[in-house]
Amino acid sequence: MGKTGVILALAEWFQTNQIPVTLLDLDTENKASGSLKHYFDDDVHKVNIHTPAGLDAFIDHLGDGARIVLADMGAGSGKVAHEWFDAMYEDVAATGVDFTAVGVVTPDPASVESVLTWASSLQDRVKYVIVENSISHAAEFPYWNYSEQAKRFREVFQPAIIQAEFRLSELENPARQHGVTLGKVAGRNTEIPELQKSSVVMRAQSCRRHLFGAFNSIKGSFLP
Repeated sequence: MGKTGVILALAEWFQTNQIPVTLLDLDTENKASGSLKHYFDDDVHKVNIHTPAGLDAFIDHLGDGARIVLADMGAGSGKVAHEWFDAMYEDVAATGVDFTAVGVVTPDPASVESVLTWASSLQDRVKYVIVENSISHAAEFPYWNYSEQAKRFREVFQPAIIQAEFRLSELENPARQHGVTLGKVAGRNTEIPELQKSSVVMRAQSCRRHLFGAFNSIKGSFLP
């Protein structure tokens, strides 16, 4: 499970707790699968961030009364997002808006470097949530845990840190292919044969329960 998987689970957490949330899909590659819209369809607003006013969609939805906007940034959106944030942050923050940046780290040092690059631009203007994403059983995170850069990030910005357990390919692959959320698998609300197996359903239930417990433990990072 990667970044979009975390955002999917977070969107379900909001909905399960009856917390109104506006979903934005900022996937610059406009993928047919693997993006937020692939899973929630009509509940998601697709935004082209490469238009002059692209990320102003945040402001427009907040102006329409949304209290929480959850956005899947997608690959390749870093430079555009940084430039928009630098230009607009002061005026947006003056209206009382808070930002939370959700970063996903794996045992791969490149994932940690990506988070640190974001932090070097965002600095203390946002709250940070870091998800330690296990991509294998008993995964370890040496670069995240022991590199001086990551240690400094944790000391300075005090991110909320949660864990995402390893998800078997028998669950992950068909769910991604067919755009089926954990909640649908766990609730047996899908007609996909691979996702109706009792073992897969129980795996989904366990994963969802674990993630929801983690979100509950740091809910202040997600609520206005």
